[in-house]
Amino acid sequence: MQGDPEVAVLRLGHRPGRDERITTHVGLTARALGADRVILAGDGASRAETIADITERFGGPFAVDTVESWRPILREWEGKIVHLTMYGEEVQTVEDGIREAHRERREPLLVVVGAEKVPFDVYEDADWNVGVTNQPHSEIASLAVFLDRLFEGRELDREWEDAEKVVVPQAVGKRVVEADDE
Repeated sequence: MQGDPEVAVLRLGHRPGRDERITTHVGLTARALGADRVILAGDGASRAETIADITERFGGPFAVDTVESWRPILREWEGKIVHLTMYGEEVQTVEDGIREAHRERREPLLVVVGAEKVPFDVYEDADWNVGVTNQPHSEIASLAVFLDRLFEGRELDREWEDAEKVVVPQAVGKRVVEADDE
């Protein structure tokens, strides 16, 4: 998010035919809730164009990167790594430490979001394995809750640059206008 060290979301895995919308929504959630970029690995790279299109239409900055393999990203990351998993420590007990590393020590943050069964080395490579709840739930929900806690709601007031379209909030109905008409 603007003014903070980088937050990147790594989408680990993608099951073709099953995860098309899920991988897209991981990217859109990352964008909408303050991450600077999403990294799509392997088959998940097929969703990059959709996320980039939304960014072009509704503003950024936000980047979409694609890689063949996610393992080098974990090995080469120069910052802290958070792995979102329902098996992790409760977010409310570790969020202050994560926020301190990110904002006060100015360390980039990689947030890992899995699809299929996550290999054990991801758990070992992560600085924090974090559960937003220790119950089965969606990786999209997990990412949204985590980013909101990381940014403490500041992401909700974010300014979007170079938007073609703007959503106009209203109590009833839908209204999207050209950015020039706002």
